[in-house]
Amino acid sequence: MEMKRLILLLFSLVFIAGCQTGPNIDLEKVEALDGEGHRIVSTTVALTEMMDALDLDLIGKPSSYKNLPERYEEVMEVGNPMSPDMELILALQPKQLLSVTTLQYDLEPLFEKNGMEAYYADLKSVEHMLKEIETFGAMYGREQEAANVVAPFYTMIEEMEQKTASFEKPRVLILMGVPGSYLVATEHSYIGNLVKLAGGKNVIEGEDVEYVASNTEYLQHAEPDIILRAAHGMPDEVVEMFDREFQENDIWKHFKAVQDGRVYDLEERIFGMTASLAAEEALHTLHAMLYESEGRR
Repeated sequence: MEMKRLILLLFSLVFIAGCQTGPNIDLEKVEALDGEGHRIVSTTVALTEMMDALDLDLIGKPSSYKNLPERYEEVMEVGNPMSPDMELILALQPKQLLSVTTLQYDLEPLFEKNGMEAYYADLKSVEHMLKEIETFGAMYGREQEAANVVAPFYTMIEEMEQKTASFEKPRVLILMGVPGSYLVATEHSYIGNLVKLAGGKNVIEGEDVEYVASNTEYLQHAEPDIILRAAHGMPDEVVEMFDREFQENDIWKHFKAVQDGRVYDLEERIFGMTASLAAEEALHTLHAMLYESEGRR
């Protein structure tokens, strides 16, 4: 249960709820922002960016400190992804409510209680994200737009595989942190998927979940060549936490990755909790960390 709460905290810290105007909504204004009448409410940043890439209007967007596409500047905020404002969403009268499978267990009872059915997009990996984009394209008559979005990703994945095929895969440890604590990301997490696509091998294998508790002695014996530290929600604080942990916990100095100076902090902007259109930049960044630092391309 503690593990689950920490994982949920990872999500909730990524998004900061903005001010909301309450349930009194000018539906005529809402309809004016929704030219084709799809009446879509997107509850995560990644989904909002995908809707923009498919040239789709929204009537509701997530509250976030991150910059959302300019076309949605006048669109109503509906709260953060972990705790959307149901009163506001109901007042918007959406035809389609979008969330992600990672949050489905917690949000589905809330949505059903309010008589709403949501579509939960699977964004646990780049490959799943591309399939979801194609699904949205078919759903909203944006097949060509979807094809234009996904094609470069499929090409990049193939090129990345060819580029790293002849090299021994570096062993990678991924730490996922929030202020005061951190978990270890498995191959089933989004960043774990990115590491695999970039040509790395996750030192944590045989797990069915996305994140597991940290056991530094076990992790040391796993002998990672590279340590990746992902900071979410309050990235500056988390980086400071990781720095203290690595300085004050003596065991870290025995890690080969630490001795070799191959500990990297991942930028939150492109390394989120779920797949997003920033995956292309993230993959190139990871490839540089895993290979180009040793002169291998």
